[in-house]
Amino acid sequence: MIIVDENFPEGQRQLLCGWRMHIRQVGFEVGRKGLKDSEIIPLILQLRSPTFFTLDSDFYKPKLCHLHYCLVYVDVVQYEAAFFVRRLLRHNEYKTHNKRKGTVIRISHTGISAWYLNAENEKHLDW
Repeated sequence: MIIVDENFPEGQRQLLCGWRMHIRQVGFEVGRKGLKDSEIIPLILQLRSPTFFTLDSDFYKPKLCHLHYCLVYVDVVQYEAAFFVRRLLRHNEYKTHNKRKGTVIRISHTGISAWYLNAENEKHLDW
């Protein structure tokens, strides 16, 4: 299940839907509007195979790695967010939830940085 944060731009959300990606947005299809950052993790722990995309850098912390989900910090300007979401989901290393789970990922123009569950070092990949 692909979840986008409440602050994800509507135009970018519509692009993802236009690309036939089945997504849910916090405050609309899941959770409630105005959900605080501290309430996001308990929410996604209740969902089946979630990958959560956000523009909030507070979610890019190795201590947030969990076997049940994947967190993705989209570190680009807002109008590019959908392109980078799709780009990550098509990347060979992260195509399936089983490949993504247990990771906290940052995606940007320079590539992918990821923390894996129980890893001591961050991993870097090129696009």
